[in-house]
Order: sequence, then C-alpha cells, then structure tokens
Amino acid sequence: MKTYLSNWASIVLISALILRIATLPTANFSYVLIATYALLGRTQAIQALTLSWFLTMINPVFAPEASASSILRYVVIFAAAISVAWHSRGVTIKKMSFYTLLLGAFMLIHSLLFSSVVDVSVLKVLAWVVVVVTLLSAWQGLPNKQRMVLFEQLQWVLIGLLLLSLPLLAIPDIGFARNGSGFQGLLNHPQVFGSTVALVGAMVGGKLLGVSRPRWRDLALLAICVVLIVLSEARTGGLAMVLGLFGSAILLPVFSGMPRKKMLPSLYSRRFQAMALISLAGAIAAGPILSDYLYKNSNATSFINAADASRGNLVIRMIENISESPWTGIGFGIASNPEYMAVVRDPLFGLPISATGEKGVMPIAIVEELGVFGALAVFGWLLVVLRHGAREGATYFTILLTLLLLNLGESMLFSIGGMGMLLLIFLTSSVTSTKKYEKKAVNSV
Repeated sequence: MKTYLSNWASIVLISALILRIATLPTANFSYVLIATYALLGRTQAIQALTLSWFLTMINPVFAPEASASSILRYVVIFAAAISVAWHSRGVTIKKMSFYTLLLGAFMLIHSLLFSSVVDVSVLKVLAWVVVVVTLLSAWQGLPNKQRMVLFEQLQWVLIGLLLLSLPLLAIPDIGFARNGSGFQGLLNHPQVFGSTVALVGAMVGGKLLGVSRPRWRDLALLAICVVLIVLSEARTGGLAMVLGLFGSAILLPVFSGMPRKKMLPSLYSRRFQAMALISLAGAIAAGPILSDYLYKNSNATSFINAADASRGNLVIRMIENISESPWTGIGFGIASNPEYMAVVRDPLFGLPISATGEKGVMPIAIVEELGVFGALAVFGWLLVVLRHGAREGATYFTILLTLLLLNLGESMLFSIGGMGMLLLIFLTSSVTSTKKYEKKAVNSV
C-alpha cells in the first residue's frame, strides 16, 4: 500500500516548516497556512492537526518562538472542525462520538456548577470535546483504504522524525539543548521526545504481536526506540512502552473476546520467540544502564522511591484536594493550586487561551478535578475506548494502552496542547480503524 504524501500535502508540509523556522512573523503565519490547508477535507484536517503539534513542539534551537501560537493553535482546531463538519454532512454520529459528546456534556455541567475557575474549565472542556469529536468524525468519514493510508503516513512521519533526530546525538548543543543530559532530538523537551518514541515503539511492537511472521526489521526499529528512549531519560515513556507491549499480550484477548491465538499469532511463532529471547538477553546485558535510567538524578534504591521523588509532591497535593472535595472536585483542567495557575487571556475578549498547571498521574488528577462520579464517567469512557481498540487488533490496542500509560507520569490526555494533541490523534485513529485492512497495513510498514 503506497503511503506517499500527495503533492499538495508535501508542499504545505515543507512550506509550513520553512515558515516556522525562518523568522518570528513567518513562524506565526505557518499556523495560518496549515489552518487554511485543513479546510480542504478530512484527511487534510488530520494532517493539519498533526503538523500543528510538531510546529508547537519543535526544538527551539531550530525555530524562533511563535509569539501567537497559543491563539493560532485554536485557529487550526477551528478550521479543522469546520472542515470536518462541512465534509460530513449527512453522516450519522457513530457510537464513539456519541459517548464523547455525553462525557463532554457531563464535564460542561460539572464545570458550571463546581469549578473554582469556571471560564477556564468550560473552555477547556469545549476545546477538548471539539478536538476529539472532530478527529473521530474525520477518521470515521474516510473510506477504509484511505483511512489506512493516512494512518501509515502518520506512522512514517513519526518514524522519520526519530531517524532524522539521530545525527543530533553528535551535536549536544542541539540534541541535548534542554538540560544537557536527556536527548530531545528535533523536539523541544526530552520528555516529549520520549513519549513520541514510546508511541512509535507501541506501533512497531504491536505489529510484531499481531502478525504470524514478525520481521527482523521491525525488531531492529523497536531496538532503536529502546535506545532512544533511554537516552531521552524519559522514564514514563520507557515504562509506558514496555508495559503497553506486555499489557497488550495479556489483555487483548480479554477486551476483544477473541482467542489469543487469533489475536496474537506471533506468540506462537518460533521467530517471535527467538526475538523475545534476544531482547531478554539484551536487557540483562544492559542492566546497569537501565538501572541508571530508572533512578536518574535521585538517591532512590527502588522504582517506587524514584517515582515518589519525581511526582510525590504533586500527588500529595492532589490527594489533599480529593480529601477536601471528594464528590465535586475542584474543576476540569484546574491546577492543584489554582492561585498559582498561569492563565493567559486573549487581549480582545479576555478569554483564557492557555492555563497551565503541572499534574502527574492522570487517574488521580481526574478524581481531583471531577470528583468520584466524574472520574467514574471518564474511566467508563476509557474502557469503551479500549474495547473499540481491542476489536481492531494488536497494533491499535497496544497504541491505546501505551498512550494511556504515558498519563501515569504526566496528565496529558485531556489537554489539547503539547503532547495531548498527538495522543488524541492516535487514540481516535485506533478506535475507528478497520480490521479488514489491518493485516495489509502492518505488513507494509
């Protein structure tokens, strides 16, 4: 199956990148360009949102800061939503979109009633629902073959991003610019790079699990992912990738209701078993390196201690908020200390366009923000997501597990900025695919 970008897509991609890295004024205009491109159709809307993620997360050594990016990212989202709505006239709302709208309605009412900063919560809910429903509608509205071609294109874009980052290992001032120790490649932070590598590893590992004759090339690519994720020092990304692969092998038959041998044929392949033994031997040989990776920058003697040193203070504050407001929560998207939340408002209407607040461990953050009943609604939605993904096979289920596990160290899934956008793009693609084309697709990458 050919996955080359169309001429128009290639021109827009190259032009947007040139504009983004040239000057400050053109950096802002790059978002306007991809917003215009998003209006051309469903495929273009998804590509534009993906490119918006990259333009936002690009290594600042290569590109000046786009001063209006906080607003212009919403312009891209708005354009994508209009495009998908226009091209989806007459298309019925599918189950996943309906469940998302129900969850969004609940979170909106909750925000109006209980949020400590109502306008921030309301706009964050609306933005998240618009992005998710837009992506779901876009993927669902594409013909099956076109959907698979686009999915493969996105995979190759991320693989290409990782491979193009490799030369920067020899240029520390660029590849390690953020903190001097964690590799960030073409992206703006080692944690972002590590999360991106984890997604690529999940795609490749999921293919290894889902085919009867795994290829050595895929194992080599997975090995590159392991090396890069260790170099990034992103522990959350590394554990999410590993646990996503193991979790998929264990949980896929449970969620899909299908026999293990049918869903995971590679487990019964001698080639795969040989690959697993080689990987195990490599992990044992790299034991000291992996130990340093897990316990970086701390005197911890166990992973639990290391996790506590990294996220302990954030979790303690969230648990205090849960104790104070267990049923109502503090409001969707609100920082644990609202008074310290950095809210950026647009100068014209005063609407919040950015409100950052660091959160760790998404399940706890959801209980803190939405209360017990709200958290149950969210977790129910996530179970539906996993169920849909499991029906599509190992590749998609592994991606879903991995992106959810990434949120155990950083709450990103309910944010449309930063890594959240990329996670939502692959979440929606993994619950709207078609198994009919999966075998051909996974064998062609």
